[in-house]
Amino acid sequence: MEEEKYDSKKDTLEHKRRVAQLMFEFTAKISHRAVNHDNSKLEAPEKEYFDIYTPLLKKLTYGSDEYKESLKNLQIALNHHYANNSHHPEFYENGMDGMNLFDIIELFADWKAATERHEDGSIEKSLDINKDRFKMSDQLHNIFKNTAIEMGWIEKGKK
Repeated sequence: MEEEKYDSKKDTLEHKRRVAQLMFEFTAKISHRAVNHDNSKLEAPEKEYFDIYTPLLKKLTYGSDEYKESLKNLQIALNHHYANNSHHPEFYENGMDGMNLFDIIELFADWKAATERHEDGSIEKSLDINKDRFKMSDQLHNIFKNTAIEMGWIEKGKK
């Protein structure tokens, strides 16, 4: 009796379906986070502080001494914000090492959007500053930069 030759098509199609299902679950969670991003900034104690200091911070260079000094005025709002938003490394006792992929993706989008608020904002400079600020591994830093290139936020070859 001749043995039937295995055809991988059925198994491959099932695998593709399952991967798609898992990716759709992932994107649903990301979409939920996108809709609810920074909701705490819309209420006390954050809103009052951000009403005053956001326009002032826009004029400053991210990471500069002047910028860091200005953040001291926002400390009450920032402490509340970080304590209530897991996409910030400050939310976790062990910083970025406590984050999951959902936190990281939201953080990355947040950093990019924040650079667009500054006259001299740059996601590339922000990533370099935040690498030191949050003791980010070289590997994660490279993943962020590679993704920024893929998104067209950094010119290819500038990595």
